[in-house]
Amino acid sequence: MHRAPQYPRTPSGWKRRLFRVPIHLFRAGLGPLFGGRLLLLIHTGRKSGRSHEVVLEVVAHDRDQGTWTVASGFGPNAQWYRNLRHTPRVTILFGRRYEVVTAGFPTPEEGGRIMTEYARRHPRAARALCHYMGFTVDGTAAAYRAAGEQIPFVRLRTPWSPPSTAGRPG
Repeated sequence: MHRAPQYPRTPSGWKRRLFRVPIHLFRAGLGPLFGGRLLLLIHTGRKSGRSHEVVLEVVAHDRDQGTWTVASGFGPNAQWYRNLRHTPRVTILFGRRYEVVTAGFPTPEEGGRIMTEYARRHPRAARALCHYMGFTVDGTAAAYRAAGEQIPFVRLRTPWSPPSTAGRPG
């Protein structure tokens, strides 16, 4: 049985500046350096209405479906996550390509499937993400599924994406 996640605090000071270095690399046209593992999300502040940027790890990308899936490592109270809940139409920079996408929020069951597949493809990164968020995982699919059911995932879809179907990874 998993305890409720203890989402980490958002970084401040020098750690915040360090977390923001990839934003500058994306702006400089160096997004391809991240090998498709990161994207730059450009979103609108729900209170200020101003544009904000954050770099996120891509948990899953389906070129054919036109989707990217990301996770909120700081939980559902992360500012970017709350902003997407308020204004789901955003822009991403993936590599050197900008895309206008709409955010959708997978169910906990879908989150479990997403995390299980991510752990299969990237076992060390999945273990690190779970540890960072306060989950204890033993490396089994069941443990990753249980953790994924509590992680706030976001699926970003291009306008040309087919409609979502339950259980479809992506």
